[in-house]
Amino acid sequence: MLHIFDTTDEVLQALAGFFVKSADEAIAQNGQFTVALSGGSSPKKLYELLASDAYKKQIDWKKVYFFFGDERNVPDTDKDSNALMVQTALFDPLKIPAANIFKVNTALSPAQAADDYTDTINHFFDNDLVKFDLVLLGLGDNSHTASLFPHTAILTNKKAEVKEVFLEDQQIYRISFTAPLINQADNIAFLVYGAGKAEAVHHVLEDAENIPEYPAQLIRKNVDWFLDKPAAVRLTK
Repeated sequence: MLHIFDTTDEVLQALAGFFVKSADEAIAQNGQFTVALSGGSSPKKLYELLASDAYKKQIDWKKVYFFFGDERNVPDTDKDSNALMVQTALFDPLKIPAANIFKVNTALSPAQAADDYTDTINHFFDNDLVKFDLVLLGLGDNSHTASLFPHTAILTNKKAEVKEVFLEDQQIYRISFTAPLINQADNIAFLVYGAGKAEAVHHVLEDAENIPEYPAQLIRKNVDWFLDKPAAVRLTK
């Protein structure tokens, strides 16, 4: 489903409301809310909003369990770490207990970190079907999401797991949920704003399927898109 708003602030408020609603429903039904977070500059504003006075009392944060849909292969003290960004923007302001936060162990090799995180997730879900209540995603201007980058081996992975991804152009590793793992979630929400993302939004939502070029096309179940008008300007349908 598409949710298109005039301004970035309206997009962020709408997704914050969706986050609160998803949390309330999951906690009422299961006693907990499991969410996989995305990194980057766009969601940082969402996390800061959730930690603000307007939203922080709307959720029973002690019952929220946080995971990461992808992570950069850097120490969690590095400025590029998704975990560090979320720690600063969300976890510290809300005083989230460490026991509720599941980070990728980037002290391991990329392959070991991916296997270890797969084991961590499976253990949390009692080795049953891994079904997050919510997965938050962004969209790169090259149509990647999480660390599902164009023309990488992870795009053909059919298992619901975490895998390492090597980016040839940057000569770096990332660790990411596979598309099958993301698609098992009850709710998936893309946060995309700004004119710079309009081309990618058009490719993913309206072009013929071309997974190697537009990896975010892999995400196709229970998906809500939160867009501002500049990001949606190329959509025709």
